[in-house]
Amino acid sequence: MSGHNEVGAGLIEGERLELVTGADAAGQRLDQWLATQLAPDLSRSRVQALIRQGAVLVGGVAAGEPKRKLGAGERIEIAMPEPEPASPQGEAIPLDILYEDDELIVVNKPAGLVVHPGAGNWTGTLVNALIHHCGDSLSGIGGVKRPGIVHRLDKDTSGVLVAAKTDRAHKALSQAFADHGRGGDLERAYVALVWGVPERLSGVIDAPLGRAADRVRRAVVPEGRDDARHALTHYRVEERFGEDQTRYAPASLVECRLETGRTHQIRVHMAHIGHPVIGDPDYGQAFRTKANRLPQMLKDAVLAFPRQALHARLLAFRHPATHMMMRFEAPPPADMAALVSGFRQI
Repeated sequence: MSGHNEVGAGLIEGERLELVTGADAAGQRLDQWLATQLAPDLSRSRVQALIRQGAVLVGGVAAGEPKRKLGAGERIEIAMPEPEPASPQGEAIPLDILYEDDELIVVNKPAGLVVHPGAGNWTGTLVNALIHHCGDSLSGIGGVKRPGIVHRLDKDTSGVLVAAKTDRAHKALSQAFADHGRGGDLERAYVALVWGVPERLSGVIDAPLGRAADRVRRAVVPEGRDDARHALTHYRVEERFGEDQTRYAPASLVECRLETGRTHQIRVHMAHIGHPVIGDPDYGQAFRTKANRLPQMLKDAVLAFPRQALHARLLAFRHPATHMMMRFEAPPPADMAALVSGFRQI
């Protein structure tokens, strides 16, 4: 078997592919040539891993080295291994599924759900839920039966999130998120309830982010610092609450769109311009006393709100297989919607 379309159509775990190099392959690196032949199903890093684990034979002998140079007319066999079981175990955690097909799944993540297993959260995560739900429809990311997480939402941020089910989808979506929509293949919008009303009703926050003193949080840092990372947020005020009444603390509903995807970016940037997200335990504590300048019922609701009032409401991306743009929206969850409704009454 040879040729791009034939290879892509026959790439199945547990089966064997056979290719023969043409004259144009002479002098090329094995991994480069194979990655071209097997695109978009396998990334070059995945091809390199297969070569190193002995799954690629050249003339019947394990190639061993990805940089091995090819000649014309060489017979190459690729033994696609069965995907290994995912190390995180599947768990029957309810999911709000907005869309699913053979390549990807889109969910509306609730607040309180960690996306990926890690220190302190080895179980009960979105990844555990997806492994259980998707089962055998996960064809394997990098040879492991697991969902491909291409972007994350903080534990206490709700909203739309996409995960890949195949290597092809993982590669395409990862590239789109790395580009942050500059190529027109990705659109993301968040909505945040923040303290105060920005002087400019729309604008751009261009401020590099780096480590804060405790290393868990992030902070705006000088551009020349070694950990400084470029961060750009576009914001637009959608609604203003209480700004015409001196007796109440004002607030705003703000849409944020990201040109970069740094940890805690919206939360740090909004706090940086003096309008932290209401309920934010890390970046809004200094504004917590503003709740005392609210009607009693709203004050109680704000003080009881257990997280940042931030929701990822829109995600649009180009489908990795059909190349059609897909658009998904989800309204803020009930607790945040109730909080916004309370501010509308003042």
